[in-house]
Amino acid sequence: MKEQFLDNMDLERERGITIKLQGVEAQTLANVYLALENNLEVIPSFNANIQQIIFDISVTAVQVLNKIDLPGAEPSRVIQEIEEEGIGINEILSAIVQRIPPPPNSAGRPLRALIFDSYYDAYRGVIVYFRVIDGTVKKGDRILFMASGKDYYADEVGVLSPNQLQVDELYAGEVGYISASIRSVADARVGDTITHYSRKAEESLPGYKEATPMVFCGLFPIDADQFPDLRDALDKLQLNDAALKVKLIPRFVFICLFEPETSSAMGFGFRCGFLGLLHMEIVQERLEREYNLSLITTAPSVVYKVFCTNGEIVDCSNPSALPEQGKRKSIEEPIVKIEMLTPKDYIGSLMELSQDRRGEFKEMKFITENRASLTYEMPLAEMVGDFFDQLKSRSKGYASMEYSFIGYKESDLIKLDVLINGEGVEPLSTIVHKDKAYSVGRALTQKLKELIPRQMFKVPIQACIGTKVIASEALSAIRKDVLAKCYGGDISRKKKLLKKQAAGKKRMKAIGKVDVPQEAFMAVLKLEKEVL
Repeated sequence: MKEQFLDNMDLERERGITIKLQGVEAQTLANVYLALENNLEVIPSFNANIQQIIFDISVTAVQVLNKIDLPGAEPSRVIQEIEEEGIGINEILSAIVQRIPPPPNSAGRPLRALIFDSYYDAYRGVIVYFRVIDGTVKKGDRILFMASGKDYYADEVGVLSPNQLQVDELYAGEVGYISASIRSVADARVGDTITHYSRKAEESLPGYKEATPMVFCGLFPIDADQFPDLRDALDKLQLNDAALKVKLIPRFVFICLFEPETSSAMGFGFRCGFLGLLHMEIVQERLEREYNLSLITTAPSVVYKVFCTNGEIVDCSNPSALPEQGKRKSIEEPIVKIEMLTPKDYIGSLMELSQDRRGEFKEMKFITENRASLTYEMPLAEMVGDFFDQLKSRSKGYASMEYSFIGYKESDLIKLDVLINGEGVEPLSTIVHKDKAYSVGRALTQKLKELIPRQMFKVPIQACIGTKVIASEALSAIRKDVLAKCYGGDISRKKKLLKKQAAGKKRMKAIGKVDVPQEAFMAVLKLEKEVL
């Protein structure tokens, strides 16, 4: 058996985090409500939000300390263990048996089992992981998925110990798996309730609270022929990642499904919503590693609330969907509360970083003589770029941070468009704060000038707010030396040749089209992630 069996993905071992559920997992804030309500009480100890949830739900919890440097951690109340070496694990398991009440005896009730994970097996179809809340389930039972309305016969049921082990029957309180030759990934979703077809439960279990995506980006296959493969991969990935939200993008327009599009900048792709930046990175890496895809990701964006003059409120996660300036009354952006833990030597540098990102200082307190906690309120859009990388760089890797969404706040935001040869390039448009528009526009135009190949005519590259140009660069034309054949003679002959060349360049510019290479898009999108 491998060491660290629960973290058996290469990506988990590289990053030192748990990504994929393996029956029993440390619960994060994203699913802690469900975890606590269903007695999955091995949670990080200490997180103020989780502590409040424990108090609100009134459940018994066994805490395992994994962030000893956080303020409020109480090591004396926590069972000591080192998971990688197996020290203290038996004590934790004994504490769970002693402290956590057993599930009630509900064998006589109709079956109700909650799906908490699933994956697709090429030979057996969808394999569902679930926890039995009421009743029992055994091989040969005809089961019904209450949300999808689909029914199947259970070919195999079993437990995870930690590999799949077939058993005759599962009872209330047990966690196990079921194989039923399910071929459609949409039939068995995380959070659905399994019941018996012949003896249906009256109501389904509450399931998971719908996850609200906070960060959005576009995913595009570098090879257009991989688009069907990307669609299938996202369908299968959504089986065990219910927080991933996917929307089809025709070409590069994010407005709505099946919206016609004339730009061929990126081809077909998907608009995806994520819980945060780490979630976004993990999904991309899993798609590339597990499904052999080569992907381009656009710069991450957030959801803005746009208040229109007609009273309508529009949720906008992409510049293409932003109403025209004359129709907008105001724009609100999501605000997060950020707590940074840092050695005192780096306080000044991190405060400067936060203020540069429009952060509003709230509190500073010293946890120990040499370690402090900084609290800021900051626009989420300012954090989704390279904020975490900058934090690590400025603190030499010693600082850490966590953030939580607190609400929306009105802000002076504008749409920055990029025009190449007078034509707008929607994939490069972005929503920025008015104070940063010039610096972002200047950086984008300069980068594009470096990356776009020279044409036979002069190509203007402009960054605009509405009709106002705020930054501009020009790509000089490739020109032939038409005077090379003139050896002396009348100057009027030379002027005539130059005038004829200029007229030809002007005609070329009027009918010419500038193709922006894919490498330029990739470089500029990377630049957007850094400057926004």
